[in-house]
Amino acid sequence: MTDKIPEREVTPKDQYFDRRALLRAGVTAAGVVATGFAYRRLNGVDLVETKTAQLAGIAKPTDPAYVVANEALTPRAKVTNYNNFYEFTTNKDGVARAAQGFRSDGWMIDVGGLCNKPRMFNMDDIRRIAPPEERIYRFRCVEAWSMVIPWAGYSFSKLLDKVEPQGSAKYVAFETLFDPTRFPNQSSSVLEWPYREGYRIDEAMHPLCLLTTGLYGAELPAQDGAPVRMILPWKYGFKNIKSIVKITLTDKQPPTTWAKYAASEYGFYGNVNPQHDHPRWSQATEQRIGESGRRRTLMFNGYADQVANLYAGMDLDANF
Repeated sequence: MTDKIPEREVTPKDQYFDRRALLRAGVTAAGVVATGFAYRRLNGVDLVETKTAQLAGIAKPTDPAYVVANEALTPRAKVTNYNNFYEFTTNKDGVARAAQGFRSDGWMIDVGGLCNKPRMFNMDDIRRIAPPEERIYRFRCVEAWSMVIPWAGYSFSKLLDKVEPQGSAKYVAFETLFDPTRFPNQSSSVLEWPYREGYRIDEAMHPLCLLTTGLYGAELPAQDGAPVRMILPWKYGFKNIKSIVKITLTDKQPPTTWAKYAASEYGFYGNVNPQHDHPRWSQATEQRIGESGRRRTLMFNGYADQVANLYAGMDLDANF
């Protein structure tokens, strides 16, 4: 076991862009929203402008119940410049720069285990399964900060349908690419590599569970998990694994990276639950990136109507 990651690296800077703007420029939070140039000048942050190819033919979601309404989107510059991606660096506002030059040519995803039709998928295969839908989801990290992001993808169940899970499959396990030449921080021992995550199969089959290939109408930038990642909007950010190369259906609960690192802090489920605090900070409120105040945290990140039935009868304090 490596030493604990310092708290300064696992908790967000309060209000991040806007607080630093307030301190350095004496302006209100609302005045910070302008351009990348203003961010650099007011905050001393050298923002990386990441351009990726536009996604063609993005459809609107077929079920409006699965889309956040009446919430302002987090500006793309913030979504792409404040990231948790330890494969590159533990410095949240340094990931975009560390990820410059990352290439995903020839990307393959091995899907196997307890299924009738295991196979390797390339990214063209992934794209052909279903047209991407743009879904505006709240995205909340365990350290009590959040964003609202228009993700592009489709329900992960559509991929699982292609491999025909067997009745004995109870869980789905995931792995991120292990390649220190492309992920420089994998040369460190800050975490056990490769990054691993997993869900119960009923969670993975839920329509909200999104196999994601883009955001803001374009392909995922490297710092946001290119070329393909998971988004389960009712779970904390650490459950939303990035840069996936392996998916395995299994009858046993799979080991997951953060639960192995600190089991008392990061449970297998990782559901947003304001009544279960992280041992080192409260989860009762959150800081929406780009806003000056704090919000009350919503159970299941606001998706209780859609997903609470998955956990009926469970002790959500013990199963965190």
